[in-house]
Amino acid sequence: MKTGYKLYSLTSVERLDLVHESYDVSDVYIVERLFSSSLVVVVSHDKPRQMNVLHFKKGTEICNYNYSGNILSIRLNRQRLVVCLEESVYIHNIKDMKLLKTLLDTPRNPYGLCALSINHSNSYLAHPGSSTSGEISLYDANCLKCECTIPAHDSPLAAIAFNATGTKLASASEKGTVIRVFTVPEGQKLYEFRRGMKRYVNISSLVFSMDSQFLCASSNTETVHVFKLEQLPERTEENVSWTGYVGKMFMAASNYLPAQVSDMMNQDRAFATVRLNFSGQKNVCTLVTIQKLPRLLVHRESSSGHLYVYNLDPQDGGECVLIKKHGLLGPMKSDTDGESDTDGAVPASYAATVARLSSVPSTSTVTGYSEDGGALRGEIIPEHELAVGPVRLDDETEFPPVSIPSP
Repeated sequence: MKTGYKLYSLTSVERLDLVHESYDVSDVYIVERLFSSSLVVVVSHDKPRQMNVLHFKKGTEICNYNYSGNILSIRLNRQRLVVCLEESVYIHNIKDMKLLKTLLDTPRNPYGLCALSINHSNSYLAHPGSSTSGEISLYDANCLKCECTIPAHDSPLAAIAFNATGTKLASASEKGTVIRVFTVPEGQKLYEFRRGMKRYVNISSLVFSMDSQFLCASSNTETVHVFKLEQLPERTEENVSWTGYVGKMFMAASNYLPAQVSDMMNQDRAFATVRLNFSGQKNVCTLVTIQKLPRLLVHRESSSGHLYVYNLDPQDGGECVLIKKHGLLGPMKSDTDGESDTDGAVPASYAATVARLSSVPSTSTVTGYSEDGGALRGEIIPEHELAVGPVRLDDETEFPPVSIPSP
């Protein structure tokens, strides 16, 4: 915010808990939190070249670093902290904040586009490999070596994102019509999804669900797309039905068509969508599990500062149902009335039916990377005493991984 920053916890649809708010640093434009710990990294417009590493529970600064240019983005996991400038990338060891590697003279990257896997065992870093095409440079941040270069798109990149295990990488170009998913670290194309054909859009957010079954993309348009990552059954000679025969001929014919037409025939469409009542503004989306059900969150980056919560039907997809709207700025306020993304009554559907069946908070299914309400209560974060020796930001006694309850 212009006046500082806020951290929230969302463990139920109905309730948005304020974990922490700070007004010590004004005009903040970057805040990154290390999972559910008390460590945050903050950058402000007042000092755009300075990164501040803070312990918000104690209200103390752990360290700060200055760079040669403005900081455009920061990514971190339990192994690495990455700082991205327009034409360089800095990789720190999060144990002691020692600078391990500087990637100089990287292609011009005016928006600080980069992604770091949250799985520190597969600590891969992705950033643009070209300023004129959609080439991705995949870098091993653990071994500090370039892994491969992926020719992902013809146009420059607009968005890149890893899945939770660091084994898949999704990308979109500035055209915004096609989204592709690649294997990591091989860089082989796994999926290709078509967002649309009629117009080019600016994709501002690309994110996998924690189980890697879904991929969500939002842009400056009124539609958010959710794609399902599933393998279609392979056609066999035994499949002699009429539909199987037609499908086989269809695929065979695509081999003789121009590459662009053939690719379009093989692209999958959205599994589910959200229709927003606004467009032309940047918005950010994410896929989470709350109350044991998949939810789609959309944040509209505007002065109103609203967070929209939608249900996602994991079986049938279709139109997602708005079930809650939370206000992030000003007094804490949540509603589904007044300004709404839906007209008239909410239709009776799977999503509407199960929206409020459970009030039990649920966590993700990937060990060590869930959010937990204990962070709000301070139960899982021991008091941090600054040591005389090197800072150890990866110390699991200070910033422990969150345990996962039995299913």
